[in-house]
Amino acid sequence: MVHIRFEGRSVDVVETQLGITASMNDVAVKQQVARHLDINSDRLSAYIVDRRPSGDLIVRPEAVYG
Repeated sequence: MVHIRFEGRSVDVVETQLGITASMNDVAVKQQVARHLDINSDRLSAYIVDRRPSGDLIVRPEAVYG
């Protein structure tokens, strides 16, 4: 499962629906997510791909604390 947080929205999508495989790097994952959201991939450049121990991915903005 891929959990996407983008502009106040949260969406869960199956990896196969996005065309994501386990061997893809973060840039490739963000390109596939951008394609799914129908946005330019540079809008996700500051986003983090968080790889969970379960195998799920979370694509989210970088957290800023303080």
